[in-house]
Amino acid sequence: MKLVNFASMDPAHRSRGIKGLAGHSRSDEQVWNEFHDNWDKMTVLSEAKLQNLEAGHAPAVPASEAEPEYAARDVPTEATATVRVRTMQSFFRKVVLAAYNSRCCITGNPVEDLLVASHILPWSDFPQQRLNPRNGLCLAAHFDRAFDRRLVAFDCEMRLVLSPVLRRYLPNPAIESEFVHREGQRLICPDRFPPEAEFLAYHRDRMLQIE
Repeated sequence: MKLVNFASMDPAHRSRGIKGLAGHSRSDEQVWNEFHDNWDKMTVLSEAKLQNLEAGHAPAVPASEAEPEYAARDVPTEATATVRVRTMQSFFRKVVLAAYNSRCCITGNPVEDLLVASHILPWSDFPQQRLNPRNGLCLAAHFDRAFDRRLVAFDCEMRLVLSPVLRRYLPNPAIESEFVHREGQRLICPDRFPPEAEFLAYHRDRMLQIE
């Protein structure tokens, strides 16, 4: 019932004509807005509580606390930061892979060990978008590397574009089979958390700036 309440506030479901239950409570709306307004803090907090529940422990902090259990004051700041980053990265990977049904959005590769939840806007440059699932693509490892190095991008219709830098290696059978024959192919776009067009445009513009 609670998930159906949340569905009534989800723009992705609304665009598909799925309305959910219109009678959601004010607390449902507050939870929804809090997550969407602060992916970072709420993700770390919820993941920590989930880990406690899975381990059979009672919650170590009240729901009103801004920081999870492992951010206690007696934990070294560096260690706390490391755990926080790992928790954020783990959450981002789970959400992005789930959105894409654990398949590369270019190749369709279904082997999770070979898949990467790739950030469209760089992690270091856009901290406010680190956990936004619309800032993610599920890519096979070699495409993740190519995307990160701005050797490939996507146009305004989400079709694969190759960088002139990558073309310098042609003719080459490996480049041709893995990249050239997929040029112009539309990415497999998920119903939930499709990539943000503005983020893809930013990445594409950066690729075109490389000589």
